[in-house]
Amino acid sequence: MNLSKGTEIADTVDSADSFFKRLKGLMFTKNLPAGHGLLIQPCQSIHTFFMNYPIDVVYLDGNNIVVGIDEKMAPAKIGKVRRKARLVLELPAGTIQNTDLKVGHCLSIK
Repeated sequence: MNLSKGTEIADTVDSADSFFKRLKGLMFTKNLPAGHGLLIQPCQSIHTFFMNYPIDVVYLDGNNIVVGIDEKMAPAKIGKVRRKARLVLELPAGTIQNTDLKVGHCLSIK
């Protein structure tokens, strides 16, 4: 949920909070359905190797404030390291644009 705008970003968010879950992430998955996301923690950067589709990437600090955004990150790319980030939310490509998500917005993470 985007608390700054009162809009829903995703209704189903899985958590990758162990070494192996963070290592696997979305690798080898066929898609990320609309309304779904993957929250990776702790995390300051991601890659899209072994993925077959683009994703939107939201970097959050320890207070769930958006500190960086990568829209439609293509497969086989390495994201920029966001030093202020503590969490990364991976979303279906187009979610950032469709929900008007911006750096500085505050998200509610369940």
